[in-house]
Amino acid sequence: MKIKDFMDVDKLQRIQDRFSDATGLAVIIVDTEGEYVTRGSNFTDFCMKYTRGTEEGTRRCKQCDYESTGTYLCHAGLVDFSADIVVEGEKVGAVIGGQVLTKEPDEEKFRGIAQELGIDAEDYIRALHKVPIRTDKAIRAAAALLEEVINHSVNLEYMKYHNSRRLDTFDAELENATKTVDVIYQKTRELDGIATKQNILSLNASIESARAGVAGAGFAVVAKQMGDLASQSAGIYKQISESAQQIKRSVEVLNGKYNGGEKG
Repeated sequence: MKIKDFMDVDKLQRIQDRFSDATGLAVIIVDTEGEYVTRGSNFTDFCMKYTRGTEEGTRRCKQCDYESTGTYLCHAGLVDFSADIVVEGEKVGAVIGGQVLTKEPDEEKFRGIAQELGIDAEDYIRALHKVPIRTDKAIRAAAALLEEVINHSVNLEYMKYHNSRRLDTFDAELENATKTVDVIYQKTRELDGIATKQNILSLNASIESARAGVAGAGFAVVAKQMGDLASQSAGIYKQISESAQQIKRSVEVLNGKYNGGEKG
């Protein structure tokens, strides 16, 4: 199951952008294969231009993204968060973000990281001072709120999508049922016609056996049995026909009710 199969990605993007603008936290949504579902909101140059701009930085970031959950300190010294997006017990993606500090940074520590990654230290420090600072409590509260909002929105869209598919299936099956009942009704009429012909044959056979006198006595018995069988068949065919008609009326009522405004 992929989020893009049923979710309005533009809607997700709007929620994400507004949340990011309100909190200053960077946010992006990924699927279970690590592919981006949305575009990044408020991603910092410190992370995107510098840290992830190096091969080693990208490797470390990907490892953090893959292994870390909840609110955590990333390899570059910033606070990030990751929250699963779950639909019917199945993880379909994750909301990841953060890229904030909880206090004024220790420049010497970050100069060391810059050296490890092969980044100009002064450029790295200038980018670092543009990173927002938030309290740990505010970061955790914001991450929890976003997790709840995104999961609610995704699950609601999934329900709408799933129910829409059910309704499409219902339409198809209703049409099939209507066609099947029509076939049953037609075939029953044909069988009723055969029973009528059997009655006529039985009557003719009785007349001929009467004309034959004693010699036609045995034939008269067969003719009577044919007549009884034809009468029984006609009764059964009538019952089938009445049942088919009843089913047809029920399908027509259901179809009219369904298409008349009570669909949703």
